[in-house]
Amino acid sequence: MFHVVLVEPEIPNNTGNVGRTCVATETTLTLIRPLGFEITDSQLKRAGLDYWQHLQWKELDSLSELPSEARRVYFSAHAKKSIYDFQFKEGDHLVFGKESKGLSPDLIRDNPETSVFIPTPGLVRSLNMATAVAVSVYEAFRQIRHTARS
Repeated sequence: MFHVVLVEPEIPNNTGNVGRTCVATETTLTLIRPLGFEITDSQLKRAGLDYWQHLQWKELDSLSELPSEARRVYFSAHAKKSIYDFQFKEGDHLVFGKESKGLSPDLIRDNPETSVFIPTPGLVRSLNMATAVAVSVYEAFRQIRHTARS
């Protein structure tokens, strides 16, 4: 239904948690190299628990390798549009940047219609990447009224 894309993820625990969310929501995961860890990292596996084997995932060298027809939704604290004012569509690629820097400011500037932020009215700059992915995937599901199996 959706595709999560992590650009140059740095923290294995975060990626493991994202993988677990993807398995829970039948969402695919794409990792854009370079990665800040090895896929065999014990922290990645511990965070993903025994779900990693059920994950549909792949590694690519750049965003340009994603299918050209796929709509990409870029997540950044610097975007102008809230995820609650954005209409997600089935098949969207939800793109998240590396933990330390996020996505390129140029990428956000060049894609204002498909760049979104998650509102954080509290005293934080942004959410943990794994939390942001979970919030975003479930908001996208909510919008299209996907019902999970019991």
